[in-house]
Amino acid sequence: MSASELIIRPAEPADLPAVLALYRELDAEDALDVAEARAIFERMARYPDYTLHVGEADGTVLGTFTLLVMDNMAHRGARSAVIEAVAVAAAAQGRGIGRAMMDAALAMAREKGCYKASLSTRMSREGAHAFYESLGFERHGYSYVTEPGRDVGARQRVVMPGQDGGPGGPSGPDVAERV
Repeated sequence: MSASELIIRPAEPADLPAVLALYRELDAEDALDVAEARAIFERMARYPDYTLHVGEADGTVLGTFTLLVMDNMAHRGARSAVIEAVAVAAAAQGRGIGRAMMDAALAMAREKGCYKASLSTRMSREGAHAFYESLGFERHGYSYVTEPGRDVGARQRVVMPGQDGGPGGPSGPDVAERV
């Protein structure tokens, strides 16, 4: 199989078991079951420009990626793209499948007027780093992550409308309070 025989298309619900198998190859502990994946797939379908794609040949899914195109109020309203969850079956690596999928993702981002496309990969995946750099991606800026529920040392308690202490909530002021 060569990349020229690869069909890159939006994923369908029937593709989810194959997509999950690709993710299990990357990290067996991080895999969802099909029911969880189906629920997420249905939520993704409600977002504009958020699509799971597969690369297949002869009816077999050999790779996958997710493309999210976001509107932006900065950068003169130019859209940006995030390419996530890129995976190619271990047995199919080295055949140009990853490159073909990334070319397709970048072409889609370009067609949608994106001023940039970004992606991230774990620090330990040095082979992936070399692959992305071979495609012209450059390390740019810093990427930070945290768990949303983690205490990051905020000095204010932010309350949302309807919450206890927030506007329309059971008690409290209409503004965030100092803690």
